[in-house]
Amino acid sequence: MEITLKGRPIVAGHATGRALVSSKPLTFLGGVDPKSGVIVEVGHDLYGKCIKDSILCFPHGHGSTVGSFILYALAKSGLAPKAIINLIADPVVVVGAVIANIPMVDGIDITKIANGDIVEVDGERGVVRVYRGS
Repeated sequence: MEITLKGRPIVAGHATGRALVSSKPLTFLGGVDPKSGVIVEVGHDLYGKCIKDSILCFPHGHGSTVGSFILYALAKSGLAPKAIINLIADPVVVVGAVIANIPMVDGIDITKIANGDIVEVDGERGVVRVYRGS
């Protein structure tokens, strides 16, 4: 089954990968280990999961502006997600995605995406294609 979702393009680029989906906001400063890419925020629904090479889907970011640089550091270390999909783009996540050159789209109903779905992100057009059962 294929689903096409249309959102707002934030950072241009294309990426395809497996979805890692959270129903909770995410902070990169203190929430993601910059040395491993693993989510370490206690109580987070993705606690213990690695974001490396995922299509990271979460409602929005929260926390310190330093989170932008954590996302950049993750990219420089090869530990960043391939793309980011949000319901509402947070300035901290946007800046991190821009400086790390990570395709990003917002305005997407992430409840339509399940963990493990194959997802294509077109950050230039704001189009997300979800392939379920792949």
